[in-house]
Amino acid sequence: MNYFFKILRFGIPYKRFAFLNIFFNVLYALFSALAYVSMIPMMQILFGTTPKTTVPPTYQGIGQIKNYLEGFFNYKITQYMDQDSGKALLFVIGIIISLFFLKNIFNYLAMFFITFLRNGVLKDLRNELYNKTTTLPLYFFSEKKKGDLMARISSDVLELQHSFLSILELIVRDPLTIIFSLIVMFSFSVKLTLFVLIFIPVSGGIISQIGKSLKRKSDRVQKEQGEFLSLLEETLGGIKIIKAFNAENTFVKKFKHSTGRFFDFSNKLLNRQNLASPVSEFLGIVVISMLLWYGGKMVLIDQTLNGAVFLSYLGLAYNILTPAKGISKAFYSVKKGDAAAQRILEILEAEDDMEDVKDAVEIKSLEKKIKFEKVSFSYDQTAVLEDFSLEIKKGQTVALVGPSGSGKTTLANLLNRFYDIDKGHLTIDETPINIVKKQSLYRLTGMVTQDSILFNDSVRNNIALGNPKATLEQIKEAAKIANATEFIEKLEKGYDSIIGEGGNKLSGGQKQRLSIARAILKDPEILILDEATSALDTGSEKMVQEALENLMKNRTSLVIAHRLSTIQKADLIVVLNHGKIVETGTHKELLAKKSVYKSLVELQTL
Repeated sequence: MNYFFKILRFGIPYKRFAFLNIFFNVLYALFSALAYVSMIPMMQILFGTTPKTTVPPTYQGIGQIKNYLEGFFNYKITQYMDQDSGKALLFVIGIIISLFFLKNIFNYLAMFFITFLRNGVLKDLRNELYNKTTTLPLYFFSEKKKGDLMARISSDVLELQHSFLSILELIVRDPLTIIFSLIVMFSFSVKLTLFVLIFIPVSGGIISQIGKSLKRKSDRVQKEQGEFLSLLEETLGGIKIIKAFNAENTFVKKFKHSTGRFFDFSNKLLNRQNLASPVSEFLGIVVISMLLWYGGKMVLIDQTLNGAVFLSYLGLAYNILTPAKGISKAFYSVKKGDAAAQRILEILEAEDDMEDVKDAVEIKSLEKKIKFEKVSFSYDQTAVLEDFSLEIKKGQTVALVGPSGSGKTTLANLLNRFYDIDKGHLTIDETPINIVKKQSLYRLTGMVTQDSILFNDSVRNNIALGNPKATLEQIKEAAKIANATEFIEKLEKGYDSIIGEGGNKLSGGQKQRLSIARAILKDPEILILDEATSALDTGSEKMVQEALENLMKNRTSLVIAHRLSTIQKADLIVVLNHGKIVETGTHKELLAKKSVYKSLVELQTL
């Protein structure tokens, strides 16, 4: 349970609720034992064996509390019996009801306070997981499926929430109930209690054997749940393509295979878990049967034990078996929780080798230049850039062109420090990018990508993402520069209109202009445009291109272009192939000679 105990640190802020839970569990366990003891006087009245006591007892300290209470009850019952036996019975029944009432009140209060602990841990754990997820480097998500991450944040955390309750029952309530019951049982008969204790370890050993493979089976169930959630996420994201290619049956089969495996794993897990209850109940009946045989001899043959005491003793023995059964269930729950904790800790303890270094530098503005110097980079040991060198001066617009896979987007990712370079140097004003504070770097840069990444929120909030404090007037000004005002004002609620998941209520050109407005409002010094117009039709491209030109004014821009017509005004065009620079120059310079760039232009024109 090493993984599970690591998660317990999330309970520290709620320790006061844990202490209150423990306090009321102690009272619950105490009154649980006393409730069964209180039945002895009632049975003595029914059997006519109540000892007659006409003198009230004298309290002689905590060590004699048992004798004092027995004497007090016998004295009161004797008084009532002299008047009316019915009154004596009502008196005893009133005490029994009161003790059982207090027992259940304390049980409720214990559960009441544990609720705050459980839900608090659930909230903090999910917040921590979400926070960690947003700070992890991009390569982490290329190795993990989205559905699996969603399963860890939802169902795995929920499993831990249930386990938290189980472990507190395991540590506090049920063991205390057993201990208090055993103390009273020993006070009744040491010989009979030792006989009972012979069978409890045997029962526990049998039950523990059932739970040995539970963690492994639970881990398989949780992993498979991540698999079909990933498939569901892919299906919802690509539903247009699935329908267009008539591939519904293919994906349905995949989903059925995954849920089939989940069905098999879940059956094995639940069947193993369900085995605990009948086995523990059967073992409990065996213990009670042996107790009836041995205790019955003590009452009927040896006459060393009072019959009423023995019946109360049976109640206490059952009072032990119920929490013992609860401990076995809690044990299984903790085993499942340990598997969930392991999956959660894989995220929480994932190393971020791109964290800010101890003496990270904060850059407030770009003063001179950005410089790539003999930079090399690989994805999964596949070289993308080799000895790449490029200098981008402040205020300059540099365009990157070349075939797919030539390293254009990689350069943008390295400048954003989504990845770290393998070799060489990448500097901003001669400061290595790996010692620049990431937050200050992100304040300097703005990005517009080919896929307009928008969120299921209002137009206003999508534009204001990079500047949440912006006024409505500033948002409108940014939209105006991005040529977005016309279509925004035609929406039902204008800037307060919800645009749907991924902006699916808007056209491609409209989504792109919102992305540009967002970048304009952020007002970055370094602008990265990653094929920002390649997915647009000619009409939309013209409006977006005008918006981009407005955005690039007085900024240092790195433009990745697929449509070469959009980069004719660039100060420098860099042609890439297989991660290396083939040629550089302005649009006119490259057209004036027989260049690769000229061939690309002619091909697109054709």
